[in-house]
Amino acid sequence: MPEKYHIETKRVLPRLPRVGKFGVVDWREDCAGCHNCVKKACVYDRYRQETQYIKNLDNVNTFFFDCMGCFSCVQKCTKGLLALTANPVYERMGNGYFTPDIILTTWEQAENASIPVSGAGYRGKFTGPGFDSMWTDMSEIVRPTRDGIHGREYISSAVDIGRKPSQLTFEKGEFTNALPPLVDIPIPLIIDMMPAKYYFPQLIPVFVAVAVRTGTMVIIDWKDSELLGSEKEKNLSNIVFYSGKDTPLPPGEIIRKTRLVEVGDSDNVELRIKELKSINPDIVVAVRVELDAHGKQRAIELAHQPAIEVIHVVADINGDQIGVENPGFVKDIVRDIHTSLVKDGIRDEITIISGGGIALAEHLAKQIICGADLVTIDLPLLIALECQLCQNCRDGFTCPVKIEEIDAAYAIGRMTNLIAAWHDQLIEVMGAMGMREVRRLRGETGRALFFEDLEEDTFGRLFGTRK
Repeated sequence: MPEKYHIETKRVLPRLPRVGKFGVVDWREDCAGCHNCVKKACVYDRYRQETQYIKNLDNVNTFFFDCMGCFSCVQKCTKGLLALTANPVYERMGNGYFTPDIILTTWEQAENASIPVSGAGYRGKFTGPGFDSMWTDMSEIVRPTRDGIHGREYISSAVDIGRKPSQLTFEKGEFTNALPPLVDIPIPLIIDMMPAKYYFPQLIPVFVAVAVRTGTMVIIDWKDSELLGSEKEKNLSNIVFYSGKDTPLPPGEIIRKTRLVEVGDSDNVELRIKELKSINPDIVVAVRVELDAHGKQRAIELAHQPAIEVIHVVADINGDQIGVENPGFVKDIVRDIHTSLVKDGIRDEITIISGGGIALAEHLAKQIICGADLVTIDLPLLIALECQLCQNCRDGFTCPVKIEEIDAAYAIGRMTNLIAAWHDQLIEVMGAMGMREVRRLRGETGRALFFEDLEEDTFGRLFGTRK
């Protein structure tokens, strides 16, 4: 049995005041200065924590702390001076898809590397768009001592990247297949390039350090390779250099030492792969396909070409098709690609990487169930650095949380914590589903419920099927 995969983590405190969903407004006028002020009796000790926390900060731009919203102080103040209100900073965070709740959850995991547990059950809507319309089968959750992160049984999250043979052949008892090269990583997650509007060049060496620490890989545009300095060749086993369809390939001395590279899809993509293989026959080449109006069909076509080993399909940051008026969601597109390749009998031969719209650890597990072998993430790592997705950097304004000035150790620690928390949650999901390895989770749609399918089965005869 392989050694159990584990990521070393350490608590990394935030640099800025915590942003809570609620805050208490203290009018202070007519305050009687009670000796037993209700603030001192806060059951969560938030007032004292806020005072201590803010005292150690260099820059304080808000006095809303992480109030738990229990109403205790509001109800018990004899003068009625306290009022609970929604935090306007909280309400402005995110972009619609990355909701304020997702951002707060990401911050908590980046700080403590822990699985977020509310203890109050799920009180949200029954269903919603995107991944919220999908539920996983947790019927094996009755065995917590055997499965999960604290269980006795080993659960593998390792994946292989590359093309696999459709069958094995033997002659006179000897194995005769020429096995194609494979790249293995211990977690089904790769760090992707940041979207252009959220690009911070000083973070690129940080991403490499995080990939090394977590044992995964990071995709870096070859034109940014100079930003790595001496780290460029030192950590090549954790770096995936990307070359767009109109940009040159990395030089031969880099290709010979690299395990995996990525090229942009183009009409001559097979020639580019052939060129790379002529330099290093053991290299694995991924093809990046944007999920625009033709992306799904293009991915299916590429999968039928013997030269193609890995297809990386990429939606926009919200998981939607790119440049489409009524876009499909990445979950459904990858499921369609997977189903098509299964019907054609070639799904096991190709590796599919899915990017875009992966905002939470549950999205990682759900996208693998829909048919991806592994996923890539980008914005969650930026959010781990206390980014609020306020759109300032996207629109060319100054970043309010000053990401360009962050300390490297702080950034590496929080990103590592986030990936470790995601890995633990994946293990918990697999344990609750009775899965021993993540490879078996791929395409297991029979172990999930989809709201669209349930709705059609229930009401299809009455209202007709969806088009």
